[in-house]
Order: sequence, then structure tokens, then C-alpha cells
Amino acid sequence: MSDLLARLLAERPWLLGDGATGTNLFAAGLETGDAPELWNVEAPDKILELHRSFISAGSDIILTNSFGGTANRLKLHNAQDRVREINKRAAELAAQAASEVDRPVVVAGSMGPTGDLYEPLGPLTVENGAKAYHEQAEALAEGGADVLWIETISSTEELTAAVSGAESTGLPMVCTLSFDTNGRTMMGLTPADLGRLADELQPHPFGVGGNCGTGPAELLAALVRLKESLGGKTVLVAKSNCGIPEYVEGKIRYNGTPELMADYARLALDAGARIIGGCCGTTAEHLRFMRAAMEAHEIGSPPSVAEIVARLGDVSRGGQSDEPAAGGRRARGGRRRAREQTRETTN
Repeated sequence: MSDLLARLLAERPWLLGDGATGTNLFAAGLETGDAPELWNVEAPDKILELHRSFISAGSDIILTNSFGGTANRLKLHNAQDRVREINKRAAELAAQAASEVDRPVVVAGSMGPTGDLYEPLGPLTVENGAKAYHEQAEALAEGGADVLWIETISSTEELTAAVSGAESTGLPMVCTLSFDTNGRTMMGLTPADLGRLADELQPHPFGVGGNCGTGPAELLAALVRLKESLGGKTVLVAKSNCGIPEYVEGKIRYNGTPELMADYARLALDAGARIIGGCCGTTAEHLRFMRAAMEAHEIGSPPSVAEIVARLGDVSRGGQSDEPAAGGRRARGGRRRAREQTRETTN
């Protein structure tokens, strides 16, 4: 069992995560609809180049190119029988990049949603979901991952399956949910729900937080609420998208500037996060600004929603409280959200 992440956080107040995998690989030539994970085998030099760019920008943690690495997701590309090969290689490439510098860099094995719906809304059981995650987790551990990074999760069932499946590796786990518009996941979980789940999950996650979502403001508002519901020993994690996604000339682009992401990093430190990085749209240039901002920042009081809005942009009404927004209803796995969970997300 690797304790590198725990040792680094015992020595330092914060660690810088990395940026986006999928959107940066699209910029490097990956075609829409293709599986980024296959590039671990077909284009390893491009994966190494991405990892190296993040490390050069100051990242202390890099995520493997394995977000869609379960058999459930790989079957979309007829690669469901290559789970071990693809995930092991993903971890090996990240470990190689980490070994090239004279400072410790944590290799985090990325594990995203299966893309399938759980009972009773769909056919997948928690037991079978756990089996899929087990296969992926074992391969990531074999390839050299220091920690398993379960990300962009939306439902209790998916989170339970992922943690259960990864337990056999003995590696520490970080679990992050994607809080979308109105401060909830697509399946209706709130930051307070995550705080409760973190206490109940066995094994207990080393860190929890948010990733992806609709931008830094919404994620930070969720983070402040999550901090209030967490025990003191659990590390808080923030990995926001780089601004808000926009559809420009047939492509999705993110409007976050390096300066905005630097301010997000400062506010995340004030909110209590100890691991801070970027998700979709975040490049090495953004990370350099974030690193410089964090090194110069003196941690202050947790920001209010008003301060978050003033500095980063609007927060939805639902994102300001775990209570349902006036005139709305709290989604708890309704049909619309069930359909949305099947979308293919690449971080």
C-alpha cells in the first residue's frame, strides 16, 4: 500500500492536482467519439507528453488516462476484454513521467462512471458494478498507481460499487462527485449527502470533494457546504472545470482564463481544500497560474456565496443550499436524470 499521498500532505498544507485529460487529448488530435484510453497503447508518447506538461507546470498529483477504463465503458469501443492491458499501461505511463523528476509526484488511478444505470432504473447491480471496478482497480495498482481516484460520480450506488470494488488493492481512495446546476449531482446527491456517505463508506475514503460540474463558482459553493458536513480527518478536494463550457464553431470550449483559475485556487484554499486542480478545459498554462497563486496565498476564512459570486461568477439558487430551491423540486433519480447519467463524460 502506497502512503505517498498521506506523507506529502503531512509535510505540506496543500497539493496541486493536474488538469484535463480528455479536452487536452482532443487538442492533441484525438477524434470525437474515440476512446482516450486506447491511446495508452496506440499513442503512448502523447500521453507521456500530457503528463509531463502537468508536472512541469507544478502538479503534485497526476491522474492516469483511464477515466473510461471499466469493461462497461470500453465495450463501446469493442475493448472490453482489454481492461487489464489498458489500465495497467495507463498507470505505467503516469509512473514513468513521475519518475523523471527529482520531486515526489503522486500517480492517481482515474476511475470514472461505468455509464450504466443501476437498479431499479437500469440493469446494473451494485455487485456487478463492483466487479467492473475491481478489475480496473487491480490493473491500475499493478501498473504503479499510488492512489485510486474515483471521479465524476453521481449516485450512491455508483460510489458504493467503486469503493467496494477498489478495496482489494489496499490503496487509499479519493472520491469526487460532479455537482451540476442547482448544486446537485445528476442523480440528486447534495454535498451534505456526500459528507454522510463518506462517513458510512468502508473503507473510508482518504479524500472527498467535487470535480467537473458547471464551473469554479458552483463547485466552490458545493465545497463550502461539504466542508461543514465532513469529519476533520477527511481531506477536501477541488477539481473544477476551467470556467463554463460553451459551444463555439462546432466545438466545446471553456471560458476560464488562467487568472480566473488562479482566483479559484485561492478561494478553494480558503474553503478548506488541500488538493486543488482543474478538470475539463484546464491546461498546463492554467496550472502554472494556479501554482503561483497558491504559493503566494495566505489562507483566510471560508468564502461566502456572495464572495464566490463576486469573484468567479453566478451560483445557482440550488447551489447555495442543500434545501430545494423555491418553486422547484429535489431530484432523486427521476427519469430525466436517469437518462442524463448515461452520457459519456471525458475529464
